[in-house]
Formats: sequence, C-alpha cells, structure tokens
Amino acid sequence: MNKRVVITGMGVITPVGNTVDEFWSNLTKGVCGIDYIDGYEEFNLPIKIAGQVKEFHPEQYNVAPAIMRKCDRYCQYALAAASQAMEQSGLKSGENIQPGRLGVYVGSGIGGLTTIEKESQKLFSEGVNRISPLFIPMMIANIAAGNIAIQFSAEGPCLPVVTACATGTHSIGEAYHAIKHGYADAVISGGAEASIHPIAIGGFNNSKALSRNPDPKKASIPFDKRRDGFVIGEGAGILVLEEYEHAKKRGANIIAEVCGYGNTCDAYHYTAPRPDGSVAANAIKASLDEAGFKAGENLYINAHGTSTPLNDKTETAAIKLALGEDEARKANISSTKSMTGHMLGATGGVEMVVCAMALKDGIVPPTIGLEEADPDCDLDYTPGKAKEINLDVAISNSLGFGGHNSCVALRKYKAE
Repeated sequence: MNKRVVITGMGVITPVGNTVDEFWSNLTKGVCGIDYIDGYEEFNLPIKIAGQVKEFHPEQYNVAPAIMRKCDRYCQYALAAASQAMEQSGLKSGENIQPGRLGVYVGSGIGGLTTIEKESQKLFSEGVNRISPLFIPMMIANIAAGNIAIQFSAEGPCLPVVTACATGTHSIGEAYHAIKHGYADAVISGGAEASIHPIAIGGFNNSKALSRNPDPKKASIPFDKRRDGFVIGEGAGILVLEEYEHAKKRGANIIAEVCGYGNTCDAYHYTAPRPDGSVAANAIKASLDEAGFKAGENLYINAHGTSTPLNDKTETAAIKLALGEDEARKANISSTKSMTGHMLGATGGVEMVVCAMALKDGIVPPTIGLEEADPDCDLDYTPGKAKEINLDVAISNSLGFGGHNSCVALRKYKAE
C-alpha cells in the first residue's frame, strides 16, 4: 500500500536569508542576493559577482562547534539548514521516531571544493606529509549526509545523491519514494553547495557558462532575451519529509504534501540540454501524473531558469510538451535564481522550500530583471513582482550537467 508523504520541517542557508522566514520574505519582495564577490581579490577574477551567503555564523546552530570546525563550508551549510528543519519538525530520534526509521538523503553537486583547494596548496608548497588527516572526510560529497545522520541519530536509509544541478531535487524525490513505499517513516532531504571559489569560477567562465554582465542586478535574468549565462550561488536547502499518518499521530505541523516525482536523462550531451526538451518534459509529466494533476488546477512551476541561452528556451519547450500549449500558458512560472543565483547542488532543496511556501501562502514569487521578452520564452514567468493566487499544485524543475532531469510535485495541504 502506498503511503502519503508530507513536509513537516524546512531549513535554508541562502544569499537572501538564513532562515525560511527571512528567505521567503525577501523572495516575495523581489530582493536580489547577488552582489560583488567578497574575497579572492588576489586572483583578479574574470567574473566579479555571485550569490554569496551572508552573515553565516556556524555557532548559532544546534551543532557542536567542534563538529562544525571539522566540516567544509558546504557541510556547515547543510548541518545548519538541517538543524532548522529538524527543530521545526519536532522529530527526535528515539523519542517520537525510531532511529532505524529516520533516513537522510542529502547530496552535493561538487562537495568540499574549498577543502580540496586548501589541501592541494599544502601538497605543492609543503609536501604530501602536510596534508590534513581530515582532508578526505571533509571533501567527499557524501559527508554532509553522514554528518547529518550522526547529528540526528538517523540510522535508516542514507543516500547522498550527486547529479550536478539536479542533486537537491533528486534527493527529495528519492526520499519521497522511500517513504511512500515504506522504507522509512521520515527522511531529512535536500542539497548543499559552497563552490564560489576561483577554480569553479574559472572553470565555469572558461566554458562560457557564466554571465559576463558586471551589474549584479542585471546578470541573472532568466527568460529575458538579453541573458548570457548563469550567476553562481551557494547555500543549502533541507526538508523533513514524513509519512502522513506518522506526522498526524504526533500532531506535527504539516506544511505541504509531496505527491509526485519524475526522473529522466537526456542522454544527449555532457553539458547542453536536449534541444527539443522532450526528455525533460517526460520528467515533468511523470511528476504531474503521479500527483494526479488535472487541467484547470492552479499550478506553480519553480523553473530551473538558469538565465543561460540554451536552458531557458529548452525548458520553455519542455513545459509546453509536458502540459500542452493551453495549460502551459495558464501556469504560473518563476525563476528564483534571478534573486539567489544558481546554487548548483543546493538549488533543488532551496527551490522546494519555495514551492512549499508558495502553496502555503498563496504567493508566486517573481522573476526579477525580466524586462525584455524573448520570443522563444513566451509563457507567464511572473516578471518583476510577486502575485497572489490560491495554488493547488507546485512543481520544481532541476536540470543538471550530464543530462539529469528531475521534477518533484507538491500539493497544498488541506487538514482533514
């Protein structure tokens, strides 16, 4: 028997806020978290802007400082967001959930890049014997999931996903299916990333993926005909997914219901999307079909919307293929990357929080900076200003290098 799955806790670390309330308030106001890069001046970076996390203090979260000190920044972000989510959920392993029934599905697209750079410098300047014994457990992409499991005594299934920019959404989708099919009662899920670093900026820039616009307010402009690349961001988005009856029995506050998941691969090119959007459309359609979406329901789509020339027109085509032309034109769409930048492996977790809040509050956040329409991007992307609408279903699209496509659907929770 398939089980229902709901969201009972959420946490974020982002360029526009380090709590869900602050993050959501700034998004709905159209606040841009992209600014000039703080640090790395000695590298004379060719790209000067990014969506950096601000005012992050690891000691503020319910995690021992000794643990935080042994973590790469991406893992610190993950632990901080997970701490928020678990506190909101009220779950306590061994008290109101069995340790073996609590899982962790948290991934990172890249992992501990800062740690890799730091220890590589030691290798070349001081020799192999100076490399930290913590190098491996700090840089590996699964360690955020491992440390979260340790922190919250989660002895159930633990599956760190690594699918580039689709990581967070795949993590949540797989966690949803794990609970739906009875493998866990709750799963801490999402993604984290901290790759605003010269080596990442150099690599993305030299592959012509990043925006060359020097204006922080005009560089990430998804679906605008002037767009020329994405703006790199960082942070974490973590949700607590829980089996409905388990949540209901303990009187948990239910935020939204998870009800669909699609997972496909373009099998086309290692960085470019399949031009017709057909395989991404299959992921969107699978998610909506599992959610029981019906024509006429009010739908919000948090688009992948990276502000790259190829992604935005391809994703538009995928939405039309998945929904049909008429329903696609009725959908309320936005790209919150216009405010956060592209947070890579963290983006799916953060944007799932956006979907849950949009359903809960009946607000579609805007795509800021969208001023000049692109004929290839001709849907309703909520330009400039948020709008209020009573939503029924929300989906989040994430499309990663390697052709990874993922989509998770939520429904507005209605108390029975």
